[in-house]
Amino acid sequence: MLKDVLMSHLPVLPVLIPALCGVLLLLLGDHVGSGLGAHDQHKLRWARRLSLSAVSLSLVVAVVLLLRANAGELMVYLVGDWPAPFGIALLVDRLGALMLLLSACVALPVLWYASGGWDAHGRYFHALFQFQLMGLNGAFVTGDLFNLFVFFEVLLISSYVLMLHGQGGARLKAGLHYVVLNLLASALFLIGVSLIYAKTGTLNLADLALRVPEVAEPDAAVLRVGALILLVVFGFKAALMPMAMWLPNTYAAASAPVAALFAIMTKVGVYAILRVHGVVFGEGAGASALTVEPVLLPLALGTSVVGVLGALASRTLARLVAWLTVASVGTVLAGIGLFGSAAWGAALYYMLNSTLVIAALFLLAELVAAQRGAAEGQLVPASPVAQPTVLGLMLLLAAASTAGLPPLPGFIGKLMLLEAASTHAWAAGVWAVILGVGFLSLVGLARAGSILFWHVSDERPAGAASGHSVKLLLASAALLAASVAMSVGAAPLQRYCAAAALQLQDRAAYAAAVLGAGAPTSTRPYDGRLGSPQGTQSTNKER
Repeated sequence: MLKDVLMSHLPVLPVLIPALCGVLLLLLGDHVGSGLGAHDQHKLRWARRLSLSAVSLSLVVAVVLLLRANAGELMVYLVGDWPAPFGIALLVDRLGALMLLLSACVALPVLWYASGGWDAHGRYFHALFQFQLMGLNGAFVTGDLFNLFVFFEVLLISSYVLMLHGQGGARLKAGLHYVVLNLLASALFLIGVSLIYAKTGTLNLADLALRVPEVAEPDAAVLRVGALILLVVFGFKAALMPMAMWLPNTYAAASAPVAALFAIMTKVGVYAILRVHGVVFGEGAGASALTVEPVLLPLALGTSVVGVLGALASRTLARLVAWLTVASVGTVLAGIGLFGSAAWGAALYYMLNSTLVIAALFLLAELVAAQRGAAEGQLVPASPVAQPTVLGLMLLLAAASTAGLPPLPGFIGKLMLLEAASTHAWAAGVWAVILGVGFLSLVGLARAGSILFWHVSDERPAGAASGHSVKLLLASAALLAASVAMSVGAAPLQRYCAAAALQLQDRAAYAAAVLGAGAPTSTRPYDGRLGSPQGTQSTNKER
């Protein structure tokens, strides 16, 4: 009985677990000031235990949800048992479960790394970390646009403070720009959502998938404007050019564990573009179909090119990794911009690997910087690192996967993308950009590696052992190991990603799961029609 009750509430647990843990951590309190007394140390140890336990539990829940989603189940949770589309609906499908698992797989080693000492550099790190995860997970399971906005704000508010964690002038400057730009993006989000609601009378994604195809001209023109505004918003979150110029400074200035966690934050924008523009405004959306198709693919390819050029021009390892984040996002969005199930499946596979590798690179960048004395992460000849073999091999593995060398998952993902693009009108451009960006990424990382590990002086800097920590190395290695595991399990993972892409295109099944039997739609407030959601298929009581 207890098991049945727990399983019925599974879709909401990825949001509840970090939310409750965050509240408990706030009640536990935090250390005060720069020095840590015995009492503060005791509280910090408990904060680490609670936070790590919550993320580990979230990982277990994500695995269970993935296994259920793999069987084709659409898990719907109606908050308060209010019927959709009038109440708040959460839904976990194959894509949502995959994103939840990715979030947990990044968060756990990053939190382990931060528990090595970074969490003591500022106040309430663990509580903020949990609220950030709450916003991330909520965005992946929400079933309507307004709650997507709410969860965006939850994760952004947490990220504002995490961005400044550890203090410093560079972080304050980058953080100010980050906050101001995100506030402008949030205002645009509300404008875009308002335009869509004005012409459909609903913000539920399943309902929108049914209502948008029914909207004809001239009302469809307003819908298309709303969709383009949302592309600007989601493109800003995902770092799509020309809205990506904020990211390199922000990520390079943030502390290593925060930047590594932010690697998953850009994927919220990617997810939103796929869910909203790929499905709601995708094929079959009537007069509003494929609204962003003419601009998404060229912008994505341009993002990859600008990202890799920025990486080549970088003067620090952290900034190089930040620009590679932009380049990888462009590659993923290029797959989405091809608008086909094969390309979407390839983009999802590549996104998993690039997120893990980028997160690992941010952690490695700090480990290297901590062992180089005054030079830190600058790409200039300096003292040798204390662990050249271990760090060098880890950086080599990450570089090979980023560049797309076989048999690593970066190669598999790019090969899938090239195959999916082979019959597209932009095939030549896609092939040239993906192959060219991969080659230049390898050049940039090889240049950085040669400077960091070969062009060195004989003397070792004082305090070089400060970055010599087995705990920190294990956290970085765990992310790289997860990436390598993607090659070992490439076949089933490819099948899952392909199935997730196909499931996204099944609007009827999505609507039936959320709205219930007969897939009733909401009413437009201004036309007097009254819909009656009947026979809701997925109420919490029935499950």
